[in-house]
Amino acid sequence: MDANDNRHGLTQWHSTTIIGVKRGDVTVIAGDGQVSMGNTVMKPNAKKVRRIGEGEKVVAGFAGATADAFTLFERLEKKLEQYNGQLLRAAVELTKDWRMDKYLRNLEALMIVADKDNLLVLTGNGDVLEPEGGIAAIGSGGNYALSAAKALVDYEDDPETIARKAMAVAADVCVFTNGNVTVETV
Repeated sequence: MDANDNRHGLTQWHSTTIIGVKRGDVTVIAGDGQVSMGNTVMKPNAKKVRRIGEGEKVVAGFAGATADAFTLFERLEKKLEQYNGQLLRAAVELTKDWRMDKYLRNLEALMIVADKDNLLVLTGNGDVLEPEGGIAAIGSGGNYALSAAKALVDYEDDPETIARKAMAVAADVCVFTNGNVTVETV
């Protein structure tokens, strides 16, 4: 399956797993470090999760083309500045631009973003999705991590533990995901 195969309405990506877990007033975003080209691992320790915005109060993770994701990070940072750090407003405005702008709509990436109040999935379709149950995952191993995290929430309260265990499951099952995990908490 390649990035253009969108039978389910969303673009599917190989080469990464990103998960966000929100429990109470703590949100964690975790991502693996594998960069693949076809069936070859090109880099095992990429950082796909990072803090952005003034004061680095927003955490973001991406799945998809790296250059496209960096463009989206920069655009989101500008929107955060424009809307005084209001993540939800900045995310809505970014996805409007992403959908409508001739240049941006060709960007091939998905993002999970979070601040102290919100956990959101952003897509090039113009979606700003707040996940049910405080768990979101994207990328080729996203469904594995999502399933593992949903199974863990009844037994574990700590969002970082849930995210790390879910990433370990995804790394064990998805060949496009590895165990070199970056975790950021907000």
